[in-house]
Amino acid sequence: MPLIYKICPRSLWREAEEAGRFAGAPVDRADGFIHFSTAAQAAETAARHFSGQPDLLLVAVEADRLGPGLRYEPSRGGDLFPHLYGELPLASVVSVDELPLGKDGRHVFPTGMRPA
Repeated sequence: MPLIYKICPRSLWREAEEAGRFAGAPVDRADGFIHFSTAAQAAETAARHFSGQPDLLLVAVEADRLGPGLRYEPSRGGDLFPHLYGELPLASVVSVDELPLGKDGRHVFPTGMRPA
């Protein structure tokens, strides 16, 4: 079961839970797909796009449940990043964890985070 990860502000994720669907963050909607990272990419994504931001969540998603809307496409440095064209079905979410800031100002990822 390969996992991919979405870094999301807590308030936005709570809205998705109440609505029963996640259509993406504003940047996702502007780009036309939901941005995800693999386990190997998540820390750099956090540092580049969420540096110093508190109150974030790390949403782990079972990639195999997303169907043909999930595509791995070249992005930063030519790495293939998972992009979901369509809404994220909440049934594909396997965990939602806090992503706190450490004393050094970097996000602290859960110890059980598995490589994708």
